[in-house]
Amino acid sequence: MERVTEQTDRLELITVANFRDLGGWRTIDGRQVVTGRLFRSAALDKASETDRAFLAGLGLRTIVDLRSVPEVDAAPDPQITGARGVVLDVLADAERISAPANLDKLIGDPEAVAEANDRLATGSGVEHMIGAYRGLVNLPSAKRAYRAFFSGLLDGTPTLFHCTAGKDRTGWAAAAFLSLMGVGRDDVFDDYLLTNEQFLPAMAAVFDGFEAAGGDPDLLRPLLGVQSSYLTVAFDEVAIQYGTVADYFTEALGIDLAAQDALRSQYLVEG
Repeated sequence: MERVTEQTDRLELITVANFRDLGGWRTIDGRQVVTGRLFRSAALDKASETDRAFLAGLGLRTIVDLRSVPEVDAAPDPQITGARGVVLDVLADAERISAPANLDKLIGDPEAVAEANDRLATGSGVEHMIGAYRGLVNLPSAKRAYRAFFSGLLDGTPTLFHCTAGKDRTGWAAAAFLSLMGVGRDDVFDDYLLTNEQFLPAMAAVFDGFEAAGGDPDLLRPLLGVQSSYLTVAFDEVAIQYGTVADYFTEALGIDLAAQDALRSQYLVEG
């Protein structure tokens, strides 16, 4: 399906990476996801005054932070005028959180870089990400967080959701939402893979620092970017555990069919 081109995600924020409007995608039945209602991004803690003003200008009423409590404590969101903040810790029950949250510590320790480089060279980065995506579907904390997130969307007010990189926890939330709306799987993957264009360039300093400390920056890409195989794992897990995306919403998240219809009513318009 062709995506509508009038997108606020074409407006590049200076200090907030991976920002885009989830609206504009056409559904299989010919409708489209409304624009100006639901946005995704990476962390907001470094948002400049200009970018904060831009976000406030979107009329946001809720900012959903999917990061862990330690991540939030270390780099809290700024106050965006008119918006309330909600923290939903997707990975509270995980043994470890995703790599982007720990990169500053890693880059600052050459011995840690060397060790990480050796591990990543064996493909452990990809293995870690695959396990993480299964967790996004199966972890009790993920189910609680996504249940609260999607329930909160029922009011239909403008919302921004993010994690640290805006790619994994945020990526699954976006993919599940677009799938529930009836957007075709290829388009769901297209939105997901935009992260490689919109987040990786913002990580240039991280790649440079890793290389300067003796690491191979190419080995970081599986952790800092996204791959179709990651999202495929999550959808496969949904199929194995629940059957369909609708069943996942009903059984895992407690969002029943009536609530699913209500979400579609809020976020779909005639194409």
